[in-house]
Amino acid sequence: MKKILVLLTIFSMVFTSCEPLEMINAESDAMPNPIVGDVIFTMSDDDYDVVDRSYGNFDSEAQAKEKIPTLLNSKYPVWGNKSSATVTFKLYNKVNTYSKNIYALSDAEHNAITGKTYGNFDRSYHVTNYLEATYPDASEGDFHSLKYRFYAGGESTLTDGFVFENSEWTKITGFTPDNYSDMGESYPNFSSHDEAEIKIPVALLDVYKFAGKEAGDIVTAMYELYKGGGVTKSYTANYIFDGISWSKYTNTINETIQFGHDGSVWVPDNTIKYTLVRNADYEYMSAQLTGNSDFDNVSLGNLASYGDFDYNWSDEQIYYALALFLDYLDPSAAEGQKYILTYVIYDNGENDYQTSFIKTDGAWVVND
Repeated sequence: MKKILVLLTIFSMVFTSCEPLEMINAESDAMPNPIVGDVIFTMSDDDYDVVDRSYGNFDSEAQAKEKIPTLLNSKYPVWGNKSSATVTFKLYNKVNTYSKNIYALSDAEHNAITGKTYGNFDRSYHVTNYLEATYPDASEGDFHSLKYRFYAGGESTLTDGFVFENSEWTKITGFTPDNYSDMGESYPNFSSHDEAEIKIPVALLDVYKFAGKEAGDIVTAMYELYKGGGVTKSYTANYIFDGISWSKYTNTINETIQFGHDGSVWVPDNTIKYTLVRNADYEYMSAQLTGNSDFDNVSLGNLASYGDFDYNWSDEQIYYALALFLDYLDPSAAEGQKYILTYVIYDNGENDYQTSFIKTDGAWVVND
């Protein structure tokens, strides 16, 4: 249990010399009541420069966990044990794009797969059968764009892309003639990439309006571009959803990691800081402890009424009550989850105290 003190730190400015950052950190960590701070921020371009990531992103989450503590030491050199920083950063996450001239299947090529004479497919697997028969030696990453006819209560012409991934063909659905018409096009294609980039994010709102997409979801769209001379080429582009709108995906995603100061260094940390609510949280503990003879020496009525512990409570009694409360606050907490609880003790006045807990073998134990 640690009492929270308000510290007035006085920095002496000496013009003839300066104290190295390492010494400032060491002195801060050695303080009996170190300066504790909490911050939430998104890394800026300057922050990436501090950790030698001039591209403005990290290659992996492991790299971020390795590099970000250096940044935190630079930004918050006097912060010590139990400080926390929640950092949002960009993670490189490439999603491939493809392009190829569109190949239009003939009647004979349709019929060779179906065994019929209608010059179309009428089963979803027919196009996959065509790809397997036509490209038996496909390699990882091969891409083909096909224009084919499909019958489902009526015949329609579809243009879809197909990429060979993990030993199988994956379809990238292209826009239909109706989709292009809805986007204001006279023909089933765009006339420029710029036009496609403007119109596709708007169209995707309609395409996925019933799909339940969530913020962070990435989709691949395929569109056709007329190149002239009777040649139409297909291109794929990736888009990311922010919960409201779609935008062009730039091969980075935002990730967030919380770091905690352990008294020596910044480390990735899952600690949740929570301040007990007066009086509701104290009322809950009072109700749960009523009838427990181990608490006959304290007033559970005062706990509920005043929203604080008093000087009659032992540390062990307070810890027991707080552990009960954590089971209520976070009943499904995973093994290893940490909390720092801030609560009030009345002893010649009200004072805020903090205690750390960790979920160990299914129970909350003090982690100071």
